[in-house]
Amino acid sequence: MLDITRPDTEESQSGAARVFTFFRDRLLSGDLKAGDRLLAERELAATLNVSRPVLREALRSLAMLGLLDIQHGRGAFVRSADASVLGQALTLCLAPEPNILDDVLQARIAIECQAIRLACERASERDLQAIAATLDTLVNSLDDPERGGESDYAFHLAIVRASGSASLMKIYEAISPLLMRSHVERRRDTFREPAITSGLVDAHRQVFLALAERDPDTAERRLRDHFAIGDDLRRRNLISAYQPHLHQAKRKRS
Repeated sequence: MLDITRPDTEESQSGAARVFTFFRDRLLSGDLKAGDRLLAERELAATLNVSRPVLREALRSLAMLGLLDIQHGRGAFVRSADASVLGQALTLCLAPEPNILDDVLQARIAIECQAIRLACERASERDLQAIAATLDTLVNSLDDPERGGESDYAFHLAIVRASGSASLMKIYEAISPLLMRSHVERRRDTFREPAITSGLVDAHRQVFLALAERDPDTAERRLRDHFAIGDDLRRRNLISAYQPHLHQAKRKRS
């Protein structure tokens, strides 16, 4: 993939940027849609004032992101964005960030709280049935962090899908590798805590019931309460882990 941040030549960098900007702007304006063919290479290079090698590299980059389908002898065609491909790229960008799982949880809360409010208005009966079906899996995975994390993710994904918002769904799917890891780690933190596991299914069920009753305020409140349970447990675990060091430091000072 062409790395437009690499200092090859100014022409390559500015040329690639023009190609990406052209593609983005045409998508946003609706001039380009999935299935449309781009201008022929010679014409597009002249239009954007870039060399054909730079243009080819930029188009290959877009193809690797799943945004273009380059067919030999026919040209380059616009594709619907593949959230899984974009998600891998986004995960690579975010992974080195400190405390990324805590940070992605905040993004998840923002997305899901808006999604559940929309779902209260827009969810179809099929959407509600799909969410209800995930509750059975939750019951059978309380003692398995891996399966439990997957079932937890499926429940929350179904809520976002029920929102009917393509934008929220794309963003949620794009960060799904990090979300899945976050779900699994939260389960690892809680699956040995009977007080939490015993109420886990009921917490999800209460969220679902508020959604089924089309009550956005209650649904959002119950969802936020659900998130707060894991946060409180992690804080208590951190304090418990730190206390022995604190006592040891006090003994040394005395």
